[in-house]
Amino acid sequence: MSIQRKLLITGLIVGFIFISGVSGYVFIEKWSFLDAIYMTVITLTTVGFGEVNKLSTHGRIFTMGLLVCGMGVLFYGLSMVTAFIIEGEFKNILGRRKMEKEISKLKNHIILCGVGKTGKHIMLEFVKTKIPFVVIEQNNSRISQMQKLAAFLYLEGDSTTSELLIKAGIERAKGLITTLPVDKDNLFVILTAREINPNLKIISRAIEEESIHKLSKVGADVVISPNAIGGLRMASEMIRPTVVSFLDIMMRDPQHTMRMEEVCVPPNSRLIGQSIKQGAIQEKTGLLVIALKRADGSYLFNPPSSTQINERDVLIVCGKKEQVEKIKEVVGEKS
Repeated sequence: MSIQRKLLITGLIVGFIFISGVSGYVFIEKWSFLDAIYMTVITLTTVGFGEVNKLSTHGRIFTMGLLVCGMGVLFYGLSMVTAFIIEGEFKNILGRRKMEKEISKLKNHIILCGVGKTGKHIMLEFVKTKIPFVVIEQNNSRISQMQKLAAFLYLEGDSTTSELLIKAGIERAKGLITTLPVDKDNLFVILTAREINPNLKIISRAIEEESIHKLSKVGADVVISPNAIGGLRMASEMIRPTVVSFLDIMMRDPQHTMRMEEVCVPPNSRLIGQSIKQGAIQEKTGLLVIALKRADGSYLFNPPSSTQINERDVLIVCGKKEQVEKIKEVVGEKS
């Protein structure tokens, strides 16, 4: 039986004893209702104020029984309350330690600062695509709400502090996304993070348009304006609704996690010098090669099958998560 259920039962028993005590003094001693309540309270709490009125023999016997039963139940209830508090706190401590231990093992992960209206969708996307990440959030109730949607690693506190960022493994992380509701706070996160890990990729949200330049200047690699993205989305809904619907279905279909992914061709890859057709990427993985980014930053959109693959090229492909895992083997180094 859970402690919560035991507490409920104990409360009901205490209530029953209290009502029984009041009723006993009214019917046995013929006292007034107020005197009966007063005598029941001082008896159950053992304050020792003395009898309200002189008790009869039956009244004394009743009082002794009330005292024994009441004290037993009250002590039991007190022990349950203490156990509830201690056990709950103990579970919280163990849970925090376990989570911190898992976070300390993370490498090449992403730190997400804030799980508000924007961070919520980022968190869910990372969960769907099995991207290792840790959330830093100051609002405990918000964490509890997000935990109902999905399980994830998190730290509770201020993400602008270097101590918490280090605890989140920023020195081992590959990226950081900050979606705090105030641009000033995002700026502080970027400054702190960039100082600790200069090689970190940082993406920031900007609420005000004039903040975009400031956030980029202090170290953000990419600054996203939700207002600008929302405006483009609304325009696209009007101009090309079928394309937008297709992308929505691709991103939100719970049965198939279809995504566009990027895969870098490492040095000594077995694909270097081969054409897309010779590499048989689609045949081996089922992925579609949508574009190819060269080492000089130029893009080839919808590259023909005769396109040669070079070292450090980035293949932009479309497919399921498990198919992307297969291409990592295809582009791997020669044995």
